[in-house]
Amino acid sequence: MLNLVAIIVSLTALLAWLNQRFIRLPTTIGVMAIALVLSWGLQGLAWLGLPGLEDRAADWVARFDFNELVMEGLLSLLLFAGALHIDLDRLRRYRWSIGFLATLGVVISTLAIGAATYGLLRLAGVELSWLYCLVFGALISPTDPIAVLGILRKAGAPVDLELRIVGESLFNDGVAVVVFTLLLGAAAGSEALTPGHAGTLFLQEAGGGIALGLAVGAVGYALMRSIDEYRIEVLVSLALVLGGYALALQLHVSGPIAMVVAGLLVGNKARQSAMSETTRAQLDAFWELIDELLNTLLFVLLGLEVLLIPFAGWQLWVAAGLIPVLLGVRLVTIGLPVVLLRETLGFRRGSARILTWGGLRGGISVALALAIPSGEARDVLLTITYLIVLFSILVQGLTIGRLVARLVAREAR
Repeated sequence: MLNLVAIIVSLTALLAWLNQRFIRLPTTIGVMAIALVLSWGLQGLAWLGLPGLEDRAADWVARFDFNELVMEGLLSLLLFAGALHIDLDRLRRYRWSIGFLATLGVVISTLAIGAATYGLLRLAGVELSWLYCLVFGALISPTDPIAVLGILRKAGAPVDLELRIVGESLFNDGVAVVVFTLLLGAAAGSEALTPGHAGTLFLQEAGGGIALGLAVGAVGYALMRSIDEYRIEVLVSLALVLGGYALALQLHVSGPIAMVVAGLLVGNKARQSAMSETTRAQLDAFWELIDELLNTLLFVLLGLEVLLIPFAGWQLWVAAGLIPVLLGVRLVTIGLPVVLLRETLGFRRGSARILTWGGLRGGISVALALAIPSGEARDVLLTITYLIVLFSILVQGLTIGRLVARLVAREAR
C-alpha cells in the first residue's frame, strides 16, 4: 500500500508540475488531460507490439478500487470542504431553485436519460433492461463543481452563479446517490421497487443523513466553542468528517448528505461564534489545501482509468447521442426555476445557459458505474459513463470560462 500511495502521489505531483510549467490549464483538467495522453501512449505501444508497459500500468491502476476510494474516502472530505465555504444566508435565498434541481431535477433527469439510453441501446442492438437504464440515468445525473469552479472565478463569474452551481452540486450528489442505490438494488433483484419501499428508503437515507449531519455538526460546534487552539480545532473538523462518514455507512444513512449538512453548520455557525480569527484562517487554509490536493489526485486516477475500460465503436456513438440529451434535460430542469423565479431571485440573463454548460459530470459518476455488479450491464454503462465524463470535463470545462466572460462583459456595458 505504501508503494501504491507513493507512486500515485509522485505521479500526481509530476503531472501537476508539468501542467503548471508548460500547459497552464486549470489544474484538475490539466492533470487529467496529461494522464489520458500518458494512458493512450501506453496503449499505442501495446498496439505496436510492446504490451509490457501497458500491462504493468493497468495492473497497478487496478489495485486502486476507484469506487471505494471515491465513495468511502474522497467524497466525504470533498463534500465537507465544499460546504464549509458556502454562506448559508445566501444559500437560503436560492433554496427553492437549488432544492428543485437537487430533488425533482434529479428524478426528472433520471427518467429522461434512462428512457433515451434504453432507446439508443436498442438502436445499437444491445438489450439492456429498463431498470439498468434508469440506474445509468441516476449515476450520470449528479454534477461535479470542482473542475469548473476555478474557471468561473478566473473568468470573474458573479458570486450568485458560483453559489447556485456549487450549492446544487453538493445536494444533488447526495440525492442522486440515494436514487442510484434504490434503483441498483431493484435492478440487481435485491430490493423491491415499490412506492412504499422507495419512500421509506429515501426517508431513511436522506432524512437520516440530514439528522446525522446536524448531530455531527452540533458536536463539532460544541467542541470548538469550548477551546481556543486552532490545531485541535482543525483536528476536530477532520475527525467529524472521517468519523461521521464512517458512522453514516454503519447506520445506512446518506453519508454525502450528512457531510454537506455538517459542513454548512461548521462553516457558518461554528465559524461565526466558536472560532477565533486565527482558527478561521487556519481551518480555511487546511480544507482548501485538502480540497485541491484530493481533487488533483482524483482527476489523475480518472485519466488513468482508461487503461481498464473496454471500448467498442458503438459505445462511442451511443455516448455521443446521449450528450445532447443530458444537456437538453439539464437546460429544461434549470430553465423552469429560472423562468418561475426570475423576478423573485433576480436571475441574470444567460444564467440558464451557464448553469447548463457548467454542470460537469465527474468522478462520482464513474465511481457509481463501478459499483454496478460485474456483467454486461456494467461493461456497457461504465464505458458510456466514462466517455460522457471525458466530454464533460475536457469540452465543457475548457469552454465554460469563455461563456462566463461574455456574460460578464455584456453586463459591464
